[in-house]
This record gives sequence, C-alpha cells and structure tokens, in this order.
Amino acid sequence: MRPRNLDEIEGQRHILGEGGGGGGGEGVPASGHRGIKRERSPDAQDRRPLLRRMLDAGALTSIILHGPPGTGKTTLAEVIALHLKRHFVRENAANVSVKRIREVIDDAVRRLENSGGRDRTILFLDEIHRFSKSQQDVLLEDVERGRVTLIGATTENPLFAVNSALVSRSTVFRLEPLSEADVEAVVRRAIADKDRGYGGLNLAVTDEAVAHWAKLSEGDARRALTALEVAVLSAVGDSGPGGSGLRPVSAGAAGGSLRGASDDMESTVGTGQRPVPPGAAPPGTVLIDLAAAEQSIQRKAIVYSGDGDEHYDTISAMIKSVRGSDPDAALYWIAKMLEAGEDPRFIARRLAILASEDIGNADPRAIMVAEAAWSLSERLGMPECRITLAQCAVYLALAPKSNASYSAIDAALEDVREGRTVPVPVFLRDGNKVASVGTARDGRGYEYSHDAARRTSIGGVTEQDYLGVDRRYYEPEGIGAEKLLKERLEEVRRARESGREQGGA
Repeated sequence: MRPRNLDEIEGQRHILGEGGGGGGGEGVPASGHRGIKRERSPDAQDRRPLLRRMLDAGALTSIILHGPPGTGKTTLAEVIALHLKRHFVRENAANVSVKRIREVIDDAVRRLENSGGRDRTILFLDEIHRFSKSQQDVLLEDVERGRVTLIGATTENPLFAVNSALVSRSTVFRLEPLSEADVEAVVRRAIADKDRGYGGLNLAVTDEAVAHWAKLSEGDARRALTALEVAVLSAVGDSGPGGSGLRPVSAGAAGGSLRGASDDMESTVGTGQRPVPPGAAPPGTVLIDLAAAEQSIQRKAIVYSGDGDEHYDTISAMIKSVRGSDPDAALYWIAKMLEAGEDPRFIARRLAILASEDIGNADPRAIMVAEAAWSLSERLGMPECRITLAQCAVYLALAPKSNASYSAIDAALEDVREGRTVPVPVFLRDGNKVASVGTARDGRGYEYSHDAARRTSIGGVTEQDYLGVDRRYYEPEGIGAEKLLKERLEEVRRARESGREQGGA
C-alpha cells in the first residue's frame, strides 16, 4: 500500500504542502488543480515548503530524511524517484559494501552518458547513521559532482548521528509522526484498494476498529497496516480448511458503522461522507470490529530511543512540566520513559538537578527529597522505584520555584570567564603559609566575626569587603522559604554598609 505519487502521501504537510503531495506531481500543476495552470506572480511570495519547491522544479539535491519509525521515509524516497522519473537504488548503509557502492556509481555514470544527462540515479541509503568512513569516501565526490543523488534515512538526529561530511552536503528534512486522521486515511485506502489492498474482499471494518488502530499506532502507519493485515488474515482463517475464507456476519452484528462491505460502502471510504449505518454489512462478509482490532494490536507502541531525539525530548518535557508546576504532566512523561525502558537513575539524576536549579532555597527540602529519591532508585530498582520517582516529581512540581541560586552562580562564572578575575584580598589570604611561600602581610587584618567585639544583633556580620569589587550575584526572589532569606540578606547588607559608613567617619 505504498503511495504511488505525492498526492497519495498522508501527512508531512510541513515539507510537502497541504494535502500531502498537495499538487505539483506529474500532470498536476503546483496550484493543486488538475488541468488548470496558474501563473505565479513574480512578486508573489512562494509559500510552498522547500522540498516541494525542489521537487516541482526537478532540482533535487542530496537530502537526509529523519524521523520516528513508520513516518514514511522510505516511501517518500521511492515516490520522489517516481515523481522525478529517476532510477532508484535502495541499500542499507549498515551492510552495503564499498564494492556495491562503486557498482551503483558506475551504473549511474553510464546512464548519464548514454542518455545525455537525462537518466539520473537516486541512491537511497537506509540507516545512514551507520555509514562508515570508507563507504563515505567512495561516495562523496560523486555526490558533490551530481553523478548520483543521495537520499539518506535515519531515525536518529542526523546532526549528531550522521557523519558531518554527509550532513554538510545534504539538506535535512524531519518527518513527523502521522496524525490519527492521517493514519485512518491510510487504513481506509488499504481497505478500499482492489489492486493493492483488500477491496477485492467482502470486507466490513467498523469505524471503531479503524479509530482504535489509528490511536494505538502513535503515528506509525506501518503498524496500523500490519494490524489490519493481522485482523483480515485471522478473520479469513476462521472459516477453516475448505471453507469460504470468510467469517459470516449476520445483520445487526456489527457494533459500529462499517467500511468496505459493498461497492457502495467502498465509495465512502476516506471521502468524508456520512458513515454507513450499523448493521449494514450483508451476510457473508468478513467483519472486523473493535474486538478484532484490539486483538490485532495488543500493545501500544512507544516510540522511544535510549539515546535519540525521543530520549531528550521526553526528559525535556518532564523537566519543563515540573518547572511549570504540573504534576500530572510530569507523571505522564515519567511513565512513558519507564515503560519504554529508560534507566530510572537517569530520571532521578535530572530531578536532583532540577531541585537546585528551579526550586533552590524557595524550598530547601526539595534537594533532600530529590537526593533520597536518587538513592532509593539506586537501591530499589524497577518496578518499586517508580513510586519513589513519582513522589519526588509531585513534590518538586508543587514546591515554590526560584532559580536565584542558579542565576547567581552563572553570573559569577560569567565574570570569571570574561577576565574580570579579582585577586584575593590580603586579609583573606591563608596566613599559615607565611613560613614557606607567603608574606608577612598574608592574613593580617582579618576580623573574626565571632569575636565578642564583632558580634552584632543579627550575628556574623562585619563591615569588611570580602570581594573587593561592588558586585551582587545572589538576589533571592522572596518566594517560599526564600522570603526569609531575602529579608535576612537585606538586613545583612544594611548592617555591613552601616558599619563601613561608621568606620569611615
């Protein structure tokens, strides 16, 4: 059921334009209206996405397609080759040999020479992040000279996982998971298609079944089509050897509206017309209802890679949910990571970082809760530590927030890195080293704040300047427990300034 042209591609509107292909394919002008060519004003802004414009102009350069499994990377590459009428060679970067790459290049060169430059070749490399340097060295020069057009596909972030020499010579496009509506459209096309799908069967599929596949596939059209295939094969097999190959359905047996049970029903698939009424499936059809759909796709697919984009995107979502004081969202993202097999210690570590960075002294207990959760996660492991992580995340999400300590140390680091390094004042230096490398002045003049003569009503405050420059880094926000620290800091600063004024009088 792979699309045969750009118009049949569902989703990816951000790189192909509205309506999948959205027009512009063979025999279809860029306006999307068949048989009607509309001239584009020279001053009009071309709002077509970059890839769409490249394809419409027939000026495709090497590209890299990246995105989760089932988003149509291979399919899009094949359709691009059909659209541009180019020879298509598919290889896997993990196991293609240098010899094979040379063969592809030599064949591509012959095609160019024999056709006067018209017969061009697209080399599609799946799992391009596994491409070795020796393979790359054979290919790069011919890619640069345009002898072969490279289309790479990967589930990893190419900026990190793909050789930089390949990335620099390619345009990178990200494919997003399909929406539920897009997946439903793909499934319904498979149900209705007589040549490549199940349109030749007396097949009745309820809308509830289609919706269930679309929901549980999480944007992976391939997974939804596999579920449809499993459901059809199991339904056909129910009749047993020598049977009709169909599971009879009595009128009214279907619990939802049906798709594809007759020619009339087929005409409604994916067209947006009113659903077929319940019970409309005639006897002798293959019924796939919600129960059959649930059995054919029993577990929800979690798109997650331990070191890929989804890994970092999900932990980012969790952190931002806690920072934004949403415990429910934080729990969901933690559950997703744990269910996908994420190391709970990684989650605990990020919670500990967040406790200082985003909560700080607004609730000093937060860092202790995070430390305990980290320690217990180490000792308990899964599945028990899920409870500890949940408790910690909820506490941190509901704690008052302050990033004053985080901002303070970063401001101090910026001063140090920019060259404003302040020498240690003489009275603060280590007086114990006088006998070896120090001077007689080191440590002299330091005022011990616990001396009776130095005690103040607020304790531990002298008028001495411990930095030597007028800089303030820590500015508490007055939130939660930090409100008391803010009051204390203001009092300390007033006392120090007052002491200096009196000392200078």
